[in-house]
This record gives sequence, C-alpha cells and structure tokens, in this order.
Amino acid sequence: MFAKLPLTALRGFESAARLSSFKAAAQELNVSPAAISHQVKSLEAFLGVQLFKRSSQNVRLSADGERLHPHIHRALLDIQHGLQLLSPPRAAQSLVVSTTPAFASLWLIPRLGDFHRLHPEIDVSLHSSNEVVDLRRDASIDLAIRALFMTDPQLFEQPLLDEYFGVYCRPDWQPPAANSPVELIDVPWLSSSNLAVDWPAWCAKAGTLGWLDDARLRRYDEEQHALQAAIAGHGLVLASNVLVADAVARGQLVGYRPEVRLPGARYSVVCVPGREREAAVRFFSEWLLTQTIG
Repeated sequence: MFAKLPLTALRGFESAARLSSFKAAAQELNVSPAAISHQVKSLEAFLGVQLFKRSSQNVRLSADGERLHPHIHRALLDIQHGLQLLSPPRAAQSLVVSTTPAFASLWLIPRLGDFHRLHPEIDVSLHSSNEVVDLRRDASIDLAIRALFMTDPQLFEQPLLDEYFGVYCRPDWQPPAANSPVELIDVPWLSSSNLAVDWPAWCAKAGTLGWLDDARLRRYDEEQHALQAAIAGHGLVLASNVLVADAVARGQLVGYRPEVRLPGARYSVVCVPGREREAAVRFFSEWLLTQTIG
C-alpha cells in the first residue's frame, strides 16, 4: 500500500520547507545540501510539479509546495507521536511555549507553579518575544499564546481569554485639582489590527479630550513597567484587562470609569495542526483553560 511512497524525499522536503533553506535542512538531517536538493528534485519528479522557487540567494515554496507542506508536516508529527507511545518512558518531557514578555511575566509565570505541581514530568521552557514566531518553520516551539485579532487558518487555535482595554489606578488615586494636569502613563500597546489603543482613543470615548492639552505623560516601552508605575501611584494607566487582572485581584489597582472600554484581541493557544494531540501540549492547553475559569 505504501511501497511507492518516497519517505526519505518527503522528510527532506518537509525540513527544507519548514526552514526555508536546503542548507539548514541538511544540517538538521545530518546530510549534505546536495542530498537535500536531490531528494526534493526526486519528489518533484514523482509528483510532476515544482515544489520550490529557487534563486541564487534562497529557496521558497511554490504554490504547490505551500499546499503540500502542512499535510506532510502533520503526517510526520503523527508518525513521531505513534513512535513515542511505544518508546520507554523518559524522566521528563520538554515543552517550549512562546508568548510575549508582558503576558509571560504578568499572567503566565505567576500561575505556572500550579502546572508544575500537576505535571512534574513536563519541563516548561518559555520563549518570550514580541516578534511573532512562524510555528510552521520553527519546530522548536511547541505552542504559542497570542493575542489574535483574526484566525490563522493554517494553525490549530484554542481560545482562552477575551481582551479589552480600560483605565486603571491605585485605589487611593484622587483626580487632580482644577486647572492641574492629570498624570497619564503611556505605553505603546502592540496591535496587529487598525484599532487605536491609546490615550486619544480612550479620551475621545470618555469625553475627556481636554486632559490631553496639558497632561503629564509618563512613557514606558514595556507593558509590565507601565503597570508597575501605576501601582507605585504615578498616575492612570491604559491597560489590558488580561494583563492587569492579577493586580486588580490583589487590590493594587482598580478600574477608573470601567464602563469606558476599547476593544482588544482574543488570547488563544495556537500550534501546528497535529501537535495539539501530543501529550505535553494537550496537558498544558487543558491546564490553561482551567486558569481562565472564574
């Protein structure tokens, strides 16, 4: 039934497609770049289509290659998973999770101890960056937690938390006296949409545009630093309800005019289709859901 399947060529193709490089694929599979090139050419001859567009600088998938790659990647993951089921148990499993530094420090890390207690056999490593990792090309990342404004049809997605933006302050914060400037903590909230998440947008919705004429702006580059400034009493902060949740639960911050909100994204777990069935990924995803209840 499978006698004619070019398994070696399929493995070489998957590696080259994921890494966008014959040289990198050769290093991963411990063969020469010429061997990868030969494997890809033999697969192209087998299928009768061109899978890569080649240039002197690099290679990139053709339209047919883009169609084929997710199927081959998923099939090889299934084979790997099946082999792991029969392999001797290891002392620990590894799981690499990618997310933003703000979500890692303000939401995920404070809760990770519970996961370690429930699954001591799984070693979790965090990859924190504001850059979006291409999970289809970087197989070292098992899953990512992202704030999404739209679904990526090429990834498996499990929704976690709905986000909005509001203004928060210390419980003892008092509005400034008449003709005195208000202190506003400013941070560039990253967004992949065209929605404005900033003080002008919030003030316009709240009817407080006059604040901006002489406001004292306290600017920070990182979301977690802006929240720490608000907790220290340096002014009002425009923040994600997800990232500020623990500070609110501890009584360090409270909502100011909570009825005024700006729309945000949806935090979701995403991974390459097929990986959601791997034990460590499944356990971590199921645990994340328990942390969003209530």
